[in-house]
Amino acid sequence: MESSVLSEGYSEVLGARPLTMIRVRAAAGDPCRGWLTAAGQTVPVALGRGGIRANKREGDGGTPKGTFRPRQVWWRKDRNPRPRTFLPLRAIGPEDAWCEDPASRHYNQPIRLDRGCGGDPLRRDDHLYDFIVEIDHNSSPPVRSRGSGVFLHLARGNFGPTAGCVSMTKSAMLRLLARLGPDTRIVIG
Repeated sequence: MESSVLSEGYSEVLGARPLTMIRVRAAAGDPCRGWLTAAGQTVPVALGRGGIRANKREGDGGTPKGTFRPRQVWWRKDRNPRPRTFLPLRAIGPEDAWCEDPASRHYNQPIRLDRGCGGDPLRRDDHLYDFIVEIDHNSSPPVRSRGSGVFLHLARGNFGPTAGCVSMTKSAMLRLLARLGPDTRIVIG
């Protein structure tokens, strides 16, 4: 697999290894803002408009509390060079979307818009989804209405709240991607 070759080469050159854990917590006084800490560094993040929630529900705007693993990185190949990471990589195509319909058998899974399915398009005009880390929230198997499309992605310029994701600056994302691996634990809350 090409991504594993890239990852091995990156590891050998820089001596980097995947992180064992990153932690995301809410900022004092503002449940829609937070901090991501990894390898002794802390960066600001935006959280869901509903803050961090232990009982995540579809559409509540909450960022789910729990421990998750990254699954893969999606990126806008037409806008950015291939990022360095230990995770599998997938370029975002014009028809890629995410199913957020709890009644669908494809709930909380990637879908193709060209198959007549509706969903949250991953190819956006803004830059929020230029890099997406897909995490394993509500995925094995997905439980209807327990939340879908919870990602790590890029933040709005004003660090406005997300619909339930964790967002950060592009520079913070690229540094994080270089150290994320399939066994990295993402602890939120």
